[in-house]
Amino acid sequence: MKENPAASLMEHFSLRSHLFGLFLLITQSQCPASAGDVTKPNFVLMMADDLGIGDVGCYGNDTIRTPNIDRLALDGVKLTQHIAAAPLCTPSRAAFLTGRYALRSGLGSTGRVQVIMFVGGSGGLPPNETTFAKLLQKQGYTTGLIGKWHLGVSCRSRNDHCHHPNNHGFDYFYGLPFTYFNDCKPGEGKDVLADLQKTLWQMSMLVGLGLLTLVLVRVTGLLEVSVKLLVFLTAVCLLGFTVWYVPFEFLQTWNCIIMRNEQVVEQPMEPDALPEKLIQEAEQFVERNQNRPFLLFLSLAHVHTPHFISREFFGKSKHGLYGDNVEEMDSMIGRMVKTIDRLNLADRTLMYFTSDHGGHLEDSNERGQRGGWNGIYRGGKAMGGWEGGIRVPGIFRWSGRLPAGRVVDEPTSLMDVYPTVVKLAGGQLPQDRVLDGHDLMPLLEGKTERSEHEFMLHYCGIYLNAARWHPPGSDSIFKVHFFTPNFSPPGAGGCYHTKVCLCHGDFVTHHDPPLMFDLSRDPSESIPLTAVTEPRHAEVLWRVRQAVEEHQKTLSPVEKQLSWANILWKPWLQPCCGTFPFCSCTETNITAHTQ
Repeated sequence: MKENPAASLMEHFSLRSHLFGLFLLITQSQCPASAGDVTKPNFVLMMADDLGIGDVGCYGNDTIRTPNIDRLALDGVKLTQHIAAAPLCTPSRAAFLTGRYALRSGLGSTGRVQVIMFVGGSGGLPPNETTFAKLLQKQGYTTGLIGKWHLGVSCRSRNDHCHHPNNHGFDYFYGLPFTYFNDCKPGEGKDVLADLQKTLWQMSMLVGLGLLTLVLVRVTGLLEVSVKLLVFLTAVCLLGFTVWYVPFEFLQTWNCIIMRNEQVVEQPMEPDALPEKLIQEAEQFVERNQNRPFLLFLSLAHVHTPHFISREFFGKSKHGLYGDNVEEMDSMIGRMVKTIDRLNLADRTLMYFTSDHGGHLEDSNERGQRGGWNGIYRGGKAMGGWEGGIRVPGIFRWSGRLPAGRVVDEPTSLMDVYPTVVKLAGGQLPQDRVLDGHDLMPLLEGKTERSEHEFMLHYCGIYLNAARWHPPGSDSIFKVHFFTPNFSPPGAGGCYHTKVCLCHGDFVTHHDPPLMFDLSRDPSESIPLTAVTEPRHAEVLWRVRQAVEEHQKTLSPVEKQLSWANILWKPWLQPCCGTFPFCSCTETNITAHTQ
């Protein structure tokens, strides 16, 4: 029987087709990113620390040079009413990462302690919270956080890392699990509960004098004092002294550390080397992941005090060390933009710049003002709902997608980044919890001119401090303050006696009726409106109260992460390079591990 040539040819082509299909299947399974992934945008989110909105050129500063941030605004979209969800680091960052007011996560303060105080504490961002990084991981993104965290590390044991960035959706972490603060630099003073430390020291001295008096009484024979009693009292005194002295006196070792993922790589850190380390890590992260979708959160240590001293920028600005630090920060933003542009990623990378809250007005020393400038806006860091502490820069750039030079004057929030990023990545927003942010893309692209935030609420700790209402069909933005912090000394523009304003008890004044301003006419909140001067006065109060009642129905009880029990130092939770308590290492002695 003769072979059919046509049938043989068909079998040959069929075999080749199957083999080719098998080859494609194998090669595609080995590729780091699918064709669909290539179309997904990258995200570079850059956040300064304690930067005042008035410190940036494109927001009105004409003496500090910020050409890179200004260029970012010219090439993208600038938001003029971009609002932090809290006027302090820990709650603001929690809200940014989760798209929810911080008290929903238990990170609202009830009293004195308003932020995470110790790396070795047990409070932090709860493991059941869902960050945008965690949702992007599910969409195939490589996620990284370079810089400051300040949302806790561990819960029950040194290695559980329940609050750590790696447990909150970041594949790679390099930076400060705590923050950069005065104790990190010898000679810059103390930041953590400084007045409490002073009180404890004085009490220890009094107890020590009392014990010494008893010893002298026994030695001179004035009274019979048991040796056992003296030994017992001495032991109690030493124990009491050690319990408070060790956590506070060695804060540089405990809190000023650098981690790479879950490993401590420098303890204590070398402060002035930190900026270059962070920007190099950020550049390398982008270069490693340029061929697959990535999310980078560059959380800068600038411009929190103490100030960095850099050879390149020292003495170059007109505003002393603070100005030098702002200009150095601007150069770091410029390097990040150049990296994206050099790798031809600009047309598929959304870049964002902001600050976690406003500048710290009370931060000064004998050399003068060390904190930022909040422009025309009243108040600053830790001052509740006053505009200067919560209105921050907000700049988005996405070449080819967002219109260059667009300015948006509508109210927006740092919490809006959450739904914006998740939706662009193709993810689904959580349905099991309340989100307080809104997708910004329609506003950024000019498809709508109206913000979805008709109401915004402003918390001071767990206490509702103020609210704003943007009435439909109106340009007005009414803001009411239910209470305001008591500035000290009287007549000052901040809480200079306590260094930061507090939100409770005698530290605040409640207003009935609430103070009211129209930010569209009075952005400095200088002239309160009354029923005589504002025809809508009664309506505004009524609508705001309605909105507050609706909002409060969405709140659920949660564990208070900033309770004394959670924030105090626990030696068994302290991250340590070496054998605790002998924690010491420099990064040059550690082998780098990258992802």
